Amino acid sequence: MNRGLLVALFILPFAANAVVIRSDVDDSKYRIAQSEFPALADMPGEGHGVLIARKWVVTAAHAAPMEGMDAEISVNGKGYKVARVIVHPGYKRMPDALGQEALKTGDPSRIHAFLAGSDDMALIELETPVEQITPVALYRGSDEVTEVAMFVGKGATGNGIEGQSPNAPHRGVMRRAYNSITGADDRYVWYRFDPPAQGLPLEGVLGSGDSGGPLVVHRQGAWQLIGLGSWITAVPEHALEAGFYGQMVYNVRISRYVTWIDGVMCAADGGSCTKAGQPLNP
Repeated sequence: MNRGLLVALFILPFAANAVVIRSDVDDSKYRIAQSEFPALADMPGEGHGVLIARKWVVTAAHAAPMEGMDAEISVNGKGYKVARVIVHPGYKRMPDALGQEALKTGDPSRIHAFLAGSDDMALIELETPVEQITPVALYRGSDEVTEVAMFVGKGATGNGIEGQSPNAPHRGVMRRAYNSITGADDRYVWYRFDPPAQGLPLEGVLGSGDSGGPLVVHRQGAWQLIGLGSWITAVPEHALEAGFYGQMVYNVRISRYVTWIDGVMCAADGGSCTKAGQPLNP
């Protein structure tokens, strides 16, 4: 990835995400059919979200369609008109100057500090409900650290030795990979892209094209959403490049936002409130 492209990611937005794979595992092992995770939502152009109720998609705020945009998102290959976008009040849009500073100095640390203090969370209400696809339930616990999680995306790829391919499309085939959650704070959970000796059999990391994509764990026979792809930190020897072993990926921590999500959906639905994946008033 060249520096100009990475700074463009810093600014609009930093670290849209997709799946970069192990250098010693064939790409075909990571590819999956769309039917294996039909609740994945495709934002206009690039970026993802997750269907969490019949008319609701959750995504990273920086990946959501802009207010007033006549937008349509796709769920399992079918288009749905966006009724409205509700951005978390704690979301902060990153100033362009921070990206330009990183380009000039080669040091993205001020960007990382800014992103760490932002609530990168948004809900999208659809005009019509999504039928015949089971929404993904929200994870409501607090013990994400050490869990092995799966993430999916359709964006750019590459491998841990060469990094993300500069020519990889940002909307292509679906891939999934796994990683162990290594840390968490109030807003984010994160994991590290470990090299083969330490990595999982299908270890991976996010690259460019799929911000807002799901990070899920398997519980009670179904997937539960624990995070949304948000931003990355690079390794020192590749300070302004993505996709190398050692890179950390920060995901919006869903467990922090479940009360806000439930409240927004309840207010919109009136007397027939729903939680993601389950009724409040059955």
